[in-house]
Amino acid sequence: MSDNPIEIVKLRKEYGRFVAVNDLTLSIKKNSFTGLLGPNGAGKSTTLKILTHLINATSGEAFLNGIDVIKDPKGALTDVGTVIETPEFYSYLTPKETFRYVGELIGMTKESIASQTDEILERVKMSQWQDKKLGTFSKGMRQRIALGQALLSDPSIIILDEPTSGLDPRGMAEIREVLKNLRNYSKNLTIVMSSHILPEVQDLCDRIAFINHGTLLMDDDISAFESNDGMRNVIVKVDGFPTDNMMRQISDLDYVISAERLGNDISITLGADISLRSRLFNDVAAMDMKVYGFTEEDSLEETYLKLIKESR
Repeated sequence: MSDNPIEIVKLRKEYGRFVAVNDLTLSIKKNSFTGLLGPNGAGKSTTLKILTHLINATSGEAFLNGIDVIKDPKGALTDVGTVIETPEFYSYLTPKETFRYVGELIGMTKESIASQTDEILERVKMSQWQDKKLGTFSKGMRQRIALGQALLSDPSIIILDEPTSGLDPRGMAEIREVLKNLRNYSKNLTIVMSSHILPEVQDLCDRIAFINHGTLLMDDDISAFESNDGMRNVIVKVDGFPTDNMMRQISDLDYVISAERLGNDISITLGADISLRSRLFNDVAAMDMKVYGFTEEDSLEETYLKLIKESR
């Protein structure tokens, strides 16, 4: 057995004649944030439910920290935090009471529960609501409590099944911010998250596993999907013909490699670093021009669409 915290070997799940997971083999590297990316019905959630022993596999093997999930689910899940499907809570409890209840169930000491609760509520940005009843919370707030609950025992593995599903844009942004900061608190944390939202995986993950029809299509570091020449092109759509002044302002930005007119649009070449796109959007928004859209030539999106099309 390898040192990878998550190992899936020829995993298969059948529902009658329907094959939800088709002999899937996948290794999740230690300390990585891996996104299982694929369309709805690709087999992502089924795979994670087998990993967390919510359903049984038809055949194959799955290991968490070297322990067989199928043969010893309790031992395999000891050092694992999970958020699978829509979290359910006792609506009359507060976050602090919920954490105390969960902590006692998993055998934590009162001292450990108390110390972890304050820290985790701060991490998921719920400290100010720690004594409010969960029944009054929005779905996004309950999802942050679910993330906090998964972190309570300080696990080395976190498994998340579409954590932003069903949330409004604000709720999605709040969950993503929490997820971005997770590994700042623990350097020994492996995260695997399913999603069908490409920008979400691109924003959060450092590795991507493409899945469709229960089959692994590709698994690699996200950097492997960056532009081969180390550059990206962004198209800025403006209202009217781009003036010389507009072109000069954009060209003068120190991180812009080139800028040229494409009809009423502006084609801008940047380095591959994802942070440069955010800088560009902010800088262009501050300029005196009417912008109504940005589009990007994205090799990750192209790869995703190509793989999904070929796997049909």
